[in-house]
Amino acid sequence: MESFQIFVIKPGQPVARIAKNLESTKLIKNALAFRLFVAQTGIAKNIQAGDFRLSPHLSAREIAEFLTHGAIDVWITFPEGTRIEEMAQLIEVKLKTATNDKYQFDKNEFIKIALEGYMFPDTYLIARDASSQDIVQRLRKTFEDKVDKKITSAGSKNNLKEEEVIILASLIEREAKTNEERPIIAGILINRLNTGLALQVDATVQYAKGYDVANSSWWPSITQEDYRSVKSAYNTYLNPGLPPAPIANPGLESIRSAATPTQTDYLYYLHDKEGKIHFAKTIEEHNKNIQEFL
Repeated sequence: MESFQIFVIKPGQPVARIAKNLESTKLIKNALAFRLFVAQTGIAKNIQAGDFRLSPHLSAREIAEFLTHGAIDVWITFPEGTRIEEMAQLIEVKLKTATNDKYQFDKNEFIKIALEGYMFPDTYLIARDASSQDIVQRLRKTFEDKVDKKITSAGSKNNLKEEEVIILASLIEREAKTNEERPIIAGILINRLNTGLALQVDATVQYAKGYDVANSSWWPSITQEDYRSVKSAYNTYLNPGLPPAPIANPGLESIRSAATPTQTDYLYYLHDKEGKIHFAKTIEEHNKNIQEFL
């Protein structure tokens, strides 16, 4: 009976490391010879990430060719701040390939059953025959494993329920450019909530506008006019308080920042054209920043 073993290639793993791993697991005899072969034949650029069912009885050539199309599972990375429609598109692109005869993912079903804010952004090995239900459950379980209740319950110090911490975290995820900014932006948004100022978060208007066909983007650019004309409960220019639900799927740093924000006197912030953030305590200071940096 032929023996098989599961061999895993991580996303972005160099061919030299793949060859070494094949050699150390005794699937090939010589890592250097394998590297030369895949380089000379052009196979190297077509090697996939994923996990592969390989036998030591296969030749080095057969193994090399297998690594270009024989993955059992596929690596999929969901960046922080993606919304569920973007996730669905990404899964479809990764799984719906000519070589995947087991494809059964339903994009529309995923969008319908996935819960925005709770599909944890991370890198996953997804089975080629995974259903929408399978993937939703996997992402939700990862959220529950990674987001400790102690983190979200800390939001109660700022009168935030656990679900409100996730809503706030989704805004921070879309607004912040660096980890250092996240807790400060969180503190500013909490200040605005406490003083009754509208949050005026551009990302909520982008979310409400939806898909921009012209630019193939779920996060369209917005205008001053959009602040008034986009009639939606998610538009935080027209509606005080938090939006009714998360606008994206936040990572752990944004969730922590939402639950334990930096205490600050700032009420305003903006990013200049280089992406640098500028804070202000008063509307006068903020207007001055607008004049100077935008």
